[in-house]
Amino acid sequence: MSAPTRESLSSLEAPAQGAIARPRLPVHRSGRWIDHWDPEDTVFWRGGGRAIARRNLAVSVFAEFLGFCVWALWSVVVPHLPAAGFSLTLDQQFWLIALPSLVGATVRIPYTFAVPVFGGRNWTIVSALLLVLPAAALAWAVSQPGTSFGTLLLCAALAGLGGGNFASSMTNISFFFPEAEKGKALGLNAAGGNLGTGIVQLAVPAIIAVGAGARLERAGLVFIPLALLAALLAWRGMDNLSGAKADYRSFASAARNRHTWTISFLYIGTFGSFIGYSGVFPTLLKTQFPNAPLTLAFSGALVGALTRPLGGIVADRVGGARITLASFGMLAAGAVGAISALHQHSPVLFFASFLVLFTGAGIGNGATYRMIPAVFRAGANGPDGLAAARTAAAGCIGIAGAVGAYGGFLIPRGFAVAKESFGSLVPALWVFVGAYVVMAAVTYAVYARRGAALAAERV
Repeated sequence: MSAPTRESLSSLEAPAQGAIARPRLPVHRSGRWIDHWDPEDTVFWRGGGRAIARRNLAVSVFAEFLGFCVWALWSVVVPHLPAAGFSLTLDQQFWLIALPSLVGATVRIPYTFAVPVFGGRNWTIVSALLLVLPAAALAWAVSQPGTSFGTLLLCAALAGLGGGNFASSMTNISFFFPEAEKGKALGLNAAGGNLGTGIVQLAVPAIIAVGAGARLERAGLVFIPLALLAALLAWRGMDNLSGAKADYRSFASAARNRHTWTISFLYIGTFGSFIGYSGVFPTLLKTQFPNAPLTLAFSGALVGALTRPLGGIVADRVGGARITLASFGMLAAGAVGAISALHQHSPVLFFASFLVLFTGAGIGNGATYRMIPAVFRAGANGPDGLAAARTAAAGCIGIAGAVGAYGGFLIPRGFAVAKESFGSLVPALWVFVGAYVVMAAVTYAVYARRGAALAAERV
């Protein structure tokens, strides 16, 4: 549906004499800028605003999906590097998997502020075009077995740009929708992006294997035209909102609130586990169970992405803290199962245990994110209090999203250190079990324990 033109809206903007004046309707300017965007105005929202917002959401989901795909590319390629002639230790392989997560987590805050500075449409175009860099760098690096490890690291670091797309995409879409529909829109946006991790692990191995011999450079080359397509779709189908302003106060307010850092800690365990295990799972299968079908590795990330909305839906009914608590129980159980599988050298049990891990991480992602507005809304009084709560919650979402992504770095490096120091992955898994127990205890003590300040709020 095409956006309403200035002319088609003009009759609504000038009410008849004696009629009740309505708020000014949006004005479309050159460069696809829109002034006076107010999704809370039901007249505008039903008369064309919803269609504009949904069009922007659809393109945003596709661009973010590609961002996650590029972010996860090295997790797919690394298990194939030894067979392609690259002489890499397991520690070096884990570095190539971990570095994109480290960079992606770090750029999430500046990507969040890029939307108000440059415009959501403009930044989506730029961020989509930036994906050409890591895709082309990967294609070049893996086509030459003599490429140094340092150069491989630099190319892997560029893939972190894809991780930043989540932050800017979520920020941009939040401006388009009214409060009543914002949760659903952001949920769809997040789920669409997370699916990229599983889809890339499903599709890229097949693309690599087409024809005679493995052609690793195709893993990067296939995303160059897709990134260009995303930029074109954003140019043709998205809009900039002049009213989307950088709210530095929200970050400052959130940073001063202890719940921001508590939830960020918990998000390392949920979202960080999803990204971390998604990155290492193909390599773990390849190195620990060489005869196991590597083509099944994609199912873990896919399960984690698909269960994220489920976590949010169930949390809406029974409370995010309870579901987050249950997710840490699942994560701990999955890690213990993986330990048992390594002792028994059972690929079936190992695979099943990781599916439990991914399910727990996915459900926890949705539940923990749902906790944020509820935590900040608790105890807020009056319109001013609720407005301040929404401001702080918005800042918390940005901070927690960035901090949580560091888990994608910590998990691969944890496995690497355990293997180097102890010759086994088991010590790392026991550390992860301990971390989940601590996170569960924090969730219970702060948000779920009877008598706790926020327990009655069903956070």
